[in-house]
Amino acid sequence: MNSIEKNIARVIKEVVEKKRFILIESIIRGTNSKRVFEVFIDGEKDISAKDCADTSREIDSGLEIILGVNANYRLDVSSPGIDKPLKFLKQYPKHVNRKFELSYQEGDETKKINAKLLKVDGEDLFFSSQNNEVKINFSQIKNAKVTVSFS
Repeated sequence: MNSIEKNIARVIKEVVEKKRFILIESIIRGTNSKRVFEVFIDGEKDISAKDCADTSREIDSGLEIILGVNANYRLDVSSPGIDKPLKFLKQYPKHVNRKFELSYQEGDETKKINAKLLKVDGEDLFFSSQNNEVKINFSQIKNAKVTVSFS
């Protein structure tokens, strides 16, 4: 990562943190003549289109300082889609009572379950799977996705 990309990454991180969102991922791609910046944010509450637009405007102001006002780039700020796994413990509380597909480490074994998140207590997550309560520490989780439920 060159110094311009480091400055861009710093601006993105600072804006997202200032707005008290969680930076899930930032991707810088393209060429110097046509860069694309993709920023995925989440929060302890759901992210709205307005949240994304406000964050985008603020990041854009910082990018103009680094790249110049006439720079040719595209900035996309959005929340991660339902297909993106959760990365941070702070993302879980808003998903209580939702169903998950998850894999987690238990000893030397990787287990996979479909379960409903019942509660979050510190770093422990409590799920209901096949009428059993399963306690999983966040550090054991390898992959967790919220599943779409139409019921």
